[in-house]
Amino acid sequence: MRISSKAKPQSLPWGRYLLIALGLSFLVIVVVLPLVTIFYQAFTNGIEAYWTGITTPEARHAIFLTVAIALVAVPMNTGFGILIAWILARYSFPGKILLLGIIDLPLAISPTVVGLMFILLYSQTVGLFGSWLEATNIKIIFALPGMIFTTLFVTLPFVIREVLPTLQSMELAQEEAAQTLGANSWQTFWRVTFPSIRWALLYGVILCTSRAIGEFGAVSVVSGKLIGETNTLTLHIERVYSEYDTIAAFACASLLALLALLTLIGQELLRTADKPRSFALSQVFKRD
Repeated sequence: MRISSKAKPQSLPWGRYLLIALGLSFLVIVVVLPLVTIFYQAFTNGIEAYWTGITTPEARHAIFLTVAIALVAVPMNTGFGILIAWILARYSFPGKILLLGIIDLPLAISPTVVGLMFILLYSQTVGLFGSWLEATNIKIIFALPGMIFTTLFVTLPFVIREVLPTLQSMELAQEEAAQTLGANSWQTFWRVTFPSIRWALLYGVILCTSRAIGEFGAVSVVSGKLIGETNTLTLHIERVYSEYDTIAAFACASLLALLALLTLIGQELLRTADKPRSFALSQVFKRD
């Protein structure tokens, strides 16, 4: 007896197409259109107006100050981020969970509150260390050191949170084998550990740099917004926009957007160009 069976009719993939359309529409509305608008408004009056907007003395100083703060904050958070991630991944100690919570505080606290915290600590008038700072003539608030401190605070978690999971997932066998073959701690890190965490470290540095350059709230509180002295690029954009100089505002904003795009493109190029190579530890660490 033959039982006839009919193939089940395939349902039309309307649901899949609908989900794709919804996802793409959301990205276009939230990401693409605002990005395109920035560049469109920046070049509305032509290249000459755009160039004028980003080359005024105030704009040049704001760009220089922003880059200077990032050049200080990013390397410091990168170095200490690797160190803290290494300690958390390789050692157990009392208060470890508390330390993990402290690392996430900059992500939970409003940047404006961060600025107020530093004022209450380092202001010469109302700060906890104000009398000592005034006596030693050290100015932190409404000066470059305060802007660097707040940037360090808000960018602290990025490198740690990217590197820590990678270190926790690594097996210790390779590091132990390298040390057995005669490698010291520094050689073990650079030739065994670092190749395994380099992409996580790169992502962390990219996020840290983007946040350092684009930070507004905390820096605006402690900077004083002194034109030509403590005005970063984000603060300069706010000032010229409030003065109805929209071309200059969007021109400077396009620099931040362009930097973000170039960073992402560079990240993808590096990922594509990197070809994983495996070497035996006996070849990497050769005894003399």
